[in-house]
Amino acid sequence: MAQWIARGKAVLLPALMKFGAGGLALLSVMDASSIPVPMDLVLAGYVWGHRSYFWVYVLAASAGSALGGLVPYALGRAGGEIFLLRRMDRARFEKIRLRFEKQEFFAVLVPSMLPPPTPWKAFVFAAGVFEMRVLPFVLAVFCGRMVRWLLLSALVLRFGPGAVGLLGGAIHRHGWAVAGVLLLVLVAFGAWAGMRMQRRKMDQAG
Repeated sequence: MAQWIARGKAVLLPALMKFGAGGLALLSVMDASSIPVPMDLVLAGYVWGHRSYFWVYVLAASAGSALGGLVPYALGRAGGEIFLLRRMDRARFEKIRLRFEKQEFFAVLVPSMLPPPTPWKAFVFAAGVFEMRVLPFVLAVFCGRMVRWLLLSALVLRFGPGAVGLLGGAIHRHGWAVAGVLLLVLVAFGAWAGMRMQRRKMDQAG
């Protein structure tokens, strides 16, 4: 089975990479949903080859990962509770549920920022088991991947494709700090958007 997967990847990766950002998005969907793909290396090659379009590649890969992640998420939601209860007692299960419900956005956001060998699909599966809402789930994955791959792109543009290794160490050391900064940015953006909507309503009322 592993040989068939390896052969399939050897054919699919070069073929999809010819389709630019669309091919990258499909590779990201495949990586998040089923077959692992070395996305950091693939994205680094895209960015280094077409530097001025790095942001397009980051958006495409992040969107693909968010969509592909819906597959393990759906599996967790469909029958994951039984799967987990076979591997842990009810008390531990409920403890994990409470922790996840209190910080569900960060529980998906932070792993989405971290490079391998982070067991990302396990967190995504758990998001489905504990019935995280779809929109926050997709947003958490998208934002986490955006942070990871924007940092990667900045390093690649500065140091070349060999910077992939630098990203792993940097995010593993400062992942929570980066998540905190992102949360502040999201809160600020939400407040700004809310103020704009309020002003529009006032203007329309006046």
